[in-house]
Amino acid sequence: MSYHGVHRRVLDGEARSWALEALSGPVRAVRHPLGFVCLPLEREGGEGVCLHLWSDTLVHAENTTSQIHCHSWDLVSHVLYGQVRNVHAVVTDARDDATHRVFEVVSAADGDRISPTRRTVRHSTGLVEAFGPGETYTLRAGRFHSSVVPEGGQAATIALGRGRPGSRDLSLGPLGAGPHHVSRQALDARETELAVRLITAHLT
Repeated sequence: MSYHGVHRRVLDGEARSWALEALSGPVRAVRHPLGFVCLPLEREGGEGVCLHLWSDTLVHAENTTSQIHCHSWDLVSHVLYGQVRNVHAVVTDARDDATHRVFEVVSAADGDRISPTRRTVRHSTGLVEAFGPGETYTLRAGRFHSSVVPEGGQAATIALGRGRPGSRDLSLGPLGAGPHHVSRQALDARETELAVRLITAHLT
């Protein structure tokens, strides 16, 4: 089903049934550096649909920059269960008193190429939004934020992305970190089955 088809199902209140249908077929899962497991389900052109799962039951990927990032695409996120906090970051350019460097993240099939830019910044916490089951929020490309699940909490979302021309995927990281490559680790068959069971158990 296309981005538009999934979005329509979400708007019509059929997000849970769509997720169960999607999980009834073959799926793959990868550990995402931002702390969740990603199950990519649809991708066409600059549009995509994934399920995101936060659970301490599954091993997390290592993050080499930070949780604060911005997308090159407009996000629509629908919470299937649990609570997700969308924490906006106020990012200010800085030199002598900078605390972080901005890194560009270019994703490919073999992982993420992470490159430092010349931009150094400070940041503070801005608006904190909390969303629960059945709620949907949007985030425009280029807005720095982090997605936070309460410690020990379980949550899953449908994430719909639509690319915005001219935008880049960025992350805040250590001032002195250099360019590097991070491989996306696929879950094996046992862990993928566990991820599917965790989601379906909450939806049925």
